Amino acid sequence: MIRSFADKITWLGHDGFRIDAGKTVYIDPYQIEGGPVADVILISHEHFDHCSPEDVQKIQGPDTVVVTEKDSAKKLTGDVRVVKPGDTVDLGDVKIEAVPSYNTDKDFHPKKNGWLGFVVETEGVKVYHAGDADFIPEMKNLEVDIALLPVSGTYVMTADQAVKAALAINPKLAIPMHYGAIVGDVQDALNFEKALEGKVDVLVLEKG
Repeated sequence: MIRSFADKITWLGHDGFRIDAGKTVYIDPYQIEGGPVADVILISHEHFDHCSPEDVQKIQGPDTVVVTEKDSAKKLTGDVRVVKPGDTVDLGDVKIEAVPSYNTDKDFHPKKNGWLGFVVETEGVKVYHAGDADFIPEMKNLEVDIALLPVSGTYVMTADQAVKAALAINPKLAIPMHYGAIVGDVQDALNFEKALEGKVDVLVLEKG
């Protein structure tokens, strides 16, 4: 079931994804060509490669709901809903929980900023998008089916740290992200996949 649901997830490069299930949900669209009009756009934090107003405009319609934190909200227009970690947004076919996302051993994404990861629940499946995070304690309390985890290091956790995160979360499927654009390359994703062989199912997506 989870592998078939994964067919509805498109990796847009870097931290960007589109989920076509129930509603069309985009997460951190960046340097995209365009695509189906979004029902929901989730923006994890204000850095340019996550909060990209020009990319949001390519997929934003009059009824699109944007869910983000206070810093990104200042750069965006339309139906923008500001949330902080712990908040939930119920949009019928899609339920969104905002969760913490921050660095533990570097200063690019301080915890005090209240920047976000997301748990998206749709069609009975929970998809976790970690945002730009290290392996943080809150991950151990997640109960999710699919985990989208950064693997590049530098601004986020390394592939090795992401392996530890995946083992702690123990999703049915893990999908690596945050490589191939600003920092990191496909080898980071492949290292992540290899280290989890026989422990956690991993899917390395082609950019769509």
